[in-house]
Amino acid sequence: MCIRDSVSTCTKTLECNSINYMTSTKKYETVIGLEVHAQLLTESKMFCSCPTDYLDARPNSVVCPVCLGLPGAMPSINKKAVEFVVMTGIALNSEIAGTTQFHRKNYPYPDLMKGYQISQYDIPIASNGWLDIDVEGNLKRIGITRIHLEEDVAKLSHRQDIKGQDYSLVDVNRSGVPLMETVSEPDIRSPEEARQYLVHLRAILQYLGVSTGNMEDGSFRCDANISIRPEGSEEFFTRVEIKNMNSLRAVYRALEYETIRQIEVVENGERVIQETRGWSEERGITVSQRTKENAHDYRYFPEPDLPPIAIDLSWQETVKAAVPELPTAKRNRFMSQYGLLEYDANILTNSRLTAQFYEEAVGQDDGESGQVTLKAKAIANWMLGDFFGLLNGAGIGMYDSKLTPKLLREFTDMVEVGTIRGPAAKTVLEQMFETGNKPSQIANEQGLPQIEDDGLLESAVEKVIDDNPQAVQDYLGGKETAIRFLLGQVMKETRGRANPGSVTELLINHLQGMEG
Repeated sequence: MCIRDSVSTCTKTLECNSINYMTSTKKYETVIGLEVHAQLLTESKMFCSCPTDYLDARPNSVVCPVCLGLPGAMPSINKKAVEFVVMTGIALNSEIAGTTQFHRKNYPYPDLMKGYQISQYDIPIASNGWLDIDVEGNLKRIGITRIHLEEDVAKLSHRQDIKGQDYSLVDVNRSGVPLMETVSEPDIRSPEEARQYLVHLRAILQYLGVSTGNMEDGSFRCDANISIRPEGSEEFFTRVEIKNMNSLRAVYRALEYETIRQIEVVENGERVIQETRGWSEERGITVSQRTKENAHDYRYFPEPDLPPIAIDLSWQETVKAAVPELPTAKRNRFMSQYGLLEYDANILTNSRLTAQFYEEAVGQDDGESGQVTLKAKAIANWMLGDFFGLLNGAGIGMYDSKLTPKLLREFTDMVEVGTIRGPAAKTVLEQMFETGNKPSQIANEQGLPQIEDDGLLESAVEKVIDDNPQAVQDYLGGKETAIRFLLGQVMKETRGRANPGSVTELLINHLQGMEG
């Protein structure tokens, strides 16, 4: 084994320990629980009227006495934020509290303007829910302990001056943004299960429209509690909290590393220390931040400036009626309605915008169901292949592209009837992506529609046969695969505009005529 830090001293990273991951975990079971914080897409902050659109604002410019924590400033509850948490609780099969309230969570830290955070303690808005994830083709249910609402804190930036002295800057713009925390049960058993849980949870939040789910800008943040125990044991062992994971990849790597680190500690006859560790993306390891031998005493007490909240059944029913079709239901519908494979349907429904773009492209078709299915499959193939490739290359989202759902539909219609094929079709799609022009316009301007003139096809076939005597001799000598080379040359000669079936038939006729 090669993973050590504060317990021992080896600087090798996950590149080394991943080789031993599968063999090292056979004797132990990993126990993981996740705490996910998601910023809510409300127009104003949690307890004041300041806007939540702060990312591009000057530091400390989107503030008021409430989010600055000034004495005498009175908070007021953002109803839309409460509604979003109720909606999320319903989507996650949770029990919704009839009455809930806010508490003061007291702890001293520079990014906490008031010296306490307004959060929820013993009566969260939602509790006892669950989320099903896919584990190697099987559904696994992950329990949801609670979903509660609180305010985000300010942002600290740690710097160093020209003399090498450390200092920190505080930007209060983020302070007070509504923050929903979803706490899972310790039902997760591997880094991959954790990744699947986060993917499913983020997709649900995006479908509901309650959060962007972006980890890059901090709108979707995850802390993990992880421990190991002997395989078959039901006892919970000492857990470690991991922070500073800002991507799904980081979560996976941090949990994988920490599993092996804890196994090595136990195998060396030492004990795992209860502590908070941070993930170092550069070094590929977790590093100790602070020990946590005892639970922190946050001295919770009811927020005296805010009344309890009644969530009556009629309001719950109103919120429930607004819950849209969620990813799992949409995936199943895509498979049954459009005849898609489960893999393709999963990719298309992981993102609300991707699913929306796809259905806009498919559109409403009054044709026969079989024809609709073929069209839907064709659109899915072009989206998941060439279109996604173009988007990734440009680094943009699909709705930022000039290639609209309507244009994609027109393009697949042209491919379906054979107007454009093969390389010519790819060229048209690329030009549509660049210009936003109609596929018919691009094909006509570049002379790309499929050749229907038999004389032109005959001429191209004869030229290729004359220019490639060796391939001709190979075919006549019994090497039938040579026909593929000659077909490729004809397609190149016609810039992909020839019908491959027609060309193959012409080639065989010409070559058979040469055998005598």
